[in-house]
Amino acid sequence: MTSQTVGLAEPEPRADAAPLPPRPRVTGELPGPRSAELLERQSRRESNARTYPRRLPIAIRRAAGSYVEDLDGNVFLDFLSGAGVLPLGHNPPEPLAAAHRQLDELVHGLDFPTPVKDEFTDLTLGMLPEAMRDRTKIHFCGPTGANAVEAALKLCKTATGREEIVSFQGGFHGSTLATLSVTGLVEQKAPIAGRMPGVHFFPYAHCHRCPLGMRRDSCEVNCAGYLERSLTDPNGGIPLPAAVVLELVQGEGGVIPADREFVRRLRELTRRLDIPLIVDEVQSGCGRTGTWFAFEQYGITPDVVVASKALSGVGLPAAIILYDEKLDVWRPGAHSGTFRGNQAAFAAGVATMKAVRRDGVLANVRARADQLAPHLEGLRDLTAQVSDIRGLGLMVGVELADPDTGRPASALALRVQREALLRGLIVELGGRDDGVVRLLPPLNCTAEEIDIAGRILRDALAAALADEPPHGNR
Repeated sequence: MTSQTVGLAEPEPRADAAPLPPRPRVTGELPGPRSAELLERQSRRESNARTYPRRLPIAIRRAAGSYVEDLDGNVFLDFLSGAGVLPLGHNPPEPLAAAHRQLDELVHGLDFPTPVKDEFTDLTLGMLPEAMRDRTKIHFCGPTGANAVEAALKLCKTATGREEIVSFQGGFHGSTLATLSVTGLVEQKAPIAGRMPGVHFFPYAHCHRCPLGMRRDSCEVNCAGYLERSLTDPNGGIPLPAAVVLELVQGEGGVIPADREFVRRLRELTRRLDIPLIVDEVQSGCGRTGTWFAFEQYGITPDVVVASKALSGVGLPAAIILYDEKLDVWRPGAHSGTFRGNQAAFAAGVATMKAVRRDGVLANVRARADQLAPHLEGLRDLTAQVSDIRGLGLMVGVELADPDTGRPASALALRVQREALLRGLIVELGGRDDGVVRLLPPLNCTAEEIDIAGRILRDALAAALADEPPHGNR
């Protein structure tokens, strides 16, 4: 594997602008004056719910590949990738050209069949494991991952005639009323009265910080056993649920891959009790973990798979559920949405899937993940507050926590994010109290870009530690 960008030709430079330099460049304080002006206008006119510019104070002018440029001419290596919606980086030429061609023919098609939608369907089903392809149906949802999760819940409730839903602590499935109801984050859901009833939360197999206070080498995956006993005990208090929903890698929850034995036992249990298993792959899907879907690495076959974010490859919204045909019992119009027919997103998605196959993008994910690992492990040399380094493929997290109490080192994580930005690297935070530094680089990032990011992260952590108040974050 060379250090050339996989799956992308060099974008043609605009007549009025030089190409973006292929490395970070920050020339002053952030935000710069032009960015500050737009940020101030945004704060006056936009909803208080805005998030990313609060901790990443830049106003973006343009982007290409792994880099973005702000209004003040600063260039950043983007290891957030639009929260995972840009698997081939910004403005990938082939998918973008396919979307442009489609715009001249048909933009919106409701749920009518079209040639590009048919090709998108063929390729999407073809990305599934072979054993699933002939018995899987696809449903095109509204444009967000949350809408697709809602569709999955409705599908399973309709097919089973049941009401209860089992979800897991630490999971994130969206911010609509129903998806917030199956999301673990208490702070976000607390202000909302009248959430969807019948949701039961169980411990997720996070062995670094076991929710049951046990050790993995002696616990016999008690979280799986706890769920099994609860669902099979006639006095357990939970009627047979309509579905179990989980992320195989919790993203917003802190980049936590599920324990493999836990997932195997969960699948065996849900199959034995005839409970549909919904796997939310909104963030982990479309190649992010090194296989097209994360569930492939766990050796299971879900009943429903939710996908969105990176489906189009260029940030055009699209969302789907893939599900076992035995569940296809709902009536026409049972889950509709005006914007299900985004033809430009389908065209770009076709080009993205072809590029992923042709250019060995999944192999690049695995190679770059292997390359990144020693950079992140080296952070442990700087401080005992590097509590855990984890992830799957290029969905990676560095947990910072007090080594004595285990409490998240939130202030330190925030300083690391800020110091990284000052050096030209965009990263995100997540996990309990935002104590995890999260990386979602483009799937076709280069070896050189991984090394640049690794060096910046080390420098950022060293600078953040030097600025740490007495007694650290304890």
